[in-house]
Amino acid sequence: MRTLCASTLIAEFFVIGFAGLVAMKGDLSQATVWTVCGIAMLLSLLLCGMLSRPGAVQIGWALQIGLIASGFVVPTMFFLGAVFAGLWWCSVHYGRKIDEAKARWAAQGQAQA
Repeated sequence: MRTLCASTLIAEFFVIGFAGLVAMKGDLSQATVWTVCGIAMLLSLLLCGMLSRPGAVQIGWALQIGLIASGFVVPTMFFLGAVFAGLWWCSVHYGRKIDEAKARWAAQGQAQA
């Protein structure tokens, strides 16, 4: 699960940075845009290392909601946020299935040995 989720978070890091560049063309100050984007980008990077800890997936969901909500500033982010929320769900869902399959396979290997 960690690999899939981390890949999604790294892609989000770049999307948040590009959205910040687009948001600077609006009415918001550069300080506001880069403070919000910087926090979101830092959170996405920190989450990559925290995925094995309890609550990290829930924090990732909060990041997805924030990404969708950023569509009020950059309308394209409604679409991209929804896409990344779907990717996050797939990463968590299928990542857990892969982890379970690996654990079963390892247990079968040990039982045969």
